[in-house]
Amino acid sequence: MISQNIILDNLNTAILVFDETLKLNYINTAGEILLGDSAKHLFNKSTQALFKHADLEHDLQQLIMRNEGFVNRGLVLHLQHKNITLNLSATPIYEQHKAVNVLIELQEVDRHLRISKEEQLLAQQNTSQVLMRSFAHEIKNPLGGLRGAAQLLELELVTDELKEYTQIIIEEADRMKSLMDKMLGPNKVPNKVSLNIHEPLERVRQLVNAEVSQHIDIMCDYDPSIPDILADKNQLIQVFLNIIRNAAQAIATQGNIILRTRVERHMTIANNTYKLTARIDIIDDGIGIKEELIDRIFFPMITYKQEGTGLGLTIAQSIINQYGGLIECSSTGENTTFSIFLPITH
Repeated sequence: MISQNIILDNLNTAILVFDETLKLNYINTAGEILLGDSAKHLFNKSTQALFKHADLEHDLQQLIMRNEGFVNRGLVLHLQHKNITLNLSATPIYEQHKAVNVLIELQEVDRHLRISKEEQLLAQQNTSQVLMRSFAHEIKNPLGGLRGAAQLLELELVTDELKEYTQIIIEEADRMKSLMDKMLGPNKVPNKVSLNIHEPLERVRQLVNAEVSQHIDIMCDYDPSIPDILADKNQLIQVFLNIIRNAAQAIATQGNIILRTRVERHMTIANNTYKLTARIDIIDDGIGIKEELIDRIFFPMITYKQEGTGLGLTIAQSIINQYGGLIECSSTGENTTFSIFLPITH
């Protein structure tokens, strides 16, 4: 029979149990992830030390006195150096008609909002990709006929001056075909091997470092404990190169790019929950992305650069989707961050 601890440790809801003095004596895995610390370090800490929220402390003390539970929705706590919005449920645990423990359940509202947003984003991208692939196939067929007709016409022409016009037609038809091929996305089966995520990152960092101005610093903040993933190195190089080059181009004269890697635990992507996920953040302090473009930045032909084709980020998202992952983007007045999530599935 499955033990209660195993069941509690596999819940996505954070479960914390405090004694009557409001000192922690149990926390499940989801709680450790939420608080960003291990059970060993958290044991015997008070609610005040953990949450630093005066109103919550008062409510919990009232619960001990009155033996009455309560629910607090939309509670904002400062955890892991950031504000997190939670739904909190506190329940007294009775023994001989007396509350001897307090059970606290924490559900991260931000997490559910993010999952919902991701599902909507993936659905929109899938629809967009289907439409663009259909469009690309419809364009490629007449392009082939146009190019063939130009080649036949060139055989009938006698002067090099006239043949220049047919060469223009052929070259432009080839350019359009290349553009259509990019719209169709990756068409090769990835060569997946066990790979350290920092190998393609370092390769791209070296490439971009050689291209950019000396006034742009590319800094690394790597987590060396990230397990290897199964991936195609060349595909990941293409993804990182597209995004890091964009970051460099967004910095006009002087600035910084940060490459940061971390492990996310029990992360849900497109209705699938993964125990471990590699997170790669590419952060720049450039000009940023307009708010109205953020939700459409991964759609084909949408670009914030005058010379861009609007396909680089679309292709990058398509590659990461093949691995069950996702790319997200956020942009504030100070920084633009592209976050790449890659499930660690072995």
